[in-house]
Amino acid sequence: MENMENIMVKTVIGSFDSVDDANRAVRELRAAGFVERDINLIANNVQRGVATEGHDNAAATGAVAGGALGGAAGLAASLMGLAIPGIGPILAAGPIVAALAGAGAGAVAGGLIGGLAELGVEKDEAEIYAESVRRGGSLVTIRADESRADEATEILRDAGAVDIDRRVEEWRSSGWSGYDASAEPFSFEEIERNRTRYGRRTDQSGRMGRS
Repeated sequence: MENMENIMVKTVIGSFDSVDDANRAVRELRAAGFVERDINLIANNVQRGVATEGHDNAAATGAVAGGALGGAAGLAASLMGLAIPGIGPILAAGPIVAALAGAGAGAVAGGLIGGLAELGVEKDEAEIYAESVRRGGSLVTIRADESRADEATEILRDAGAVDIDRRVEEWRSSGWSGYDASAEPFSFEEIERNRTRYGRRTDQSGRMGRS
C-alpha cells in the first residue's frame, strides 16, 4: 500500500525570483483546493546589514520580515526563521520546517537539500533548488495526487515560477559548476543585483521540478 501511495503522489516544486510571486502561488494552490499540510514555502531572508550566519539572528529577522509572508501564505502558524550554512538566513513554512528545525543551529549546508529530499525531490534537483535559494530565490513545493500534478504545475508557472533548466544554463555560463556546500552565502547586494537582472523576465515556459 505504501508503494502505491508513493507512485500516486508527486512533489511539484517551483522556484520564484519574487517572494510575492511565491506567495501568490501558495494562495492559488489553496484556492484550487490543495491543502496546507501539503504545501511548503522557503524564502531567502538575507537582509541589508544583517549577518548571514547565526540561527538566533535568522529567527529574529524572520519574525519581523516573515509576518506578511506567513499571513499571505496562510502558513503563519508554522513560519520559522532559520540559518542554513552556505545559504544564509531563510524563512520556511509548512511541513518542511520540522525537518529543517530538527537539524538545529549546527545544520550542515545540506540541511535544505535533506529537507527537500524528505519531500521526495531527487538529490541533483534538490541541489539546484538550494542554489536558487542561495541566490535570493523562493521555493514553493506541493505534494499532489498524480492526477492533479499537471494542475499544480500550471498554477506555479502562472504565478511566475522560472524555467529552472534555463536558469541553470545561465549560472553555468557565468562560471557556476555545481552546488558547493562550502560556498559563502550571497550578500544582500549580490542578491539584489540578481533580482534586478532577472526582474519580471518571461522565462516561465520550461520545466519545473517534479518527483
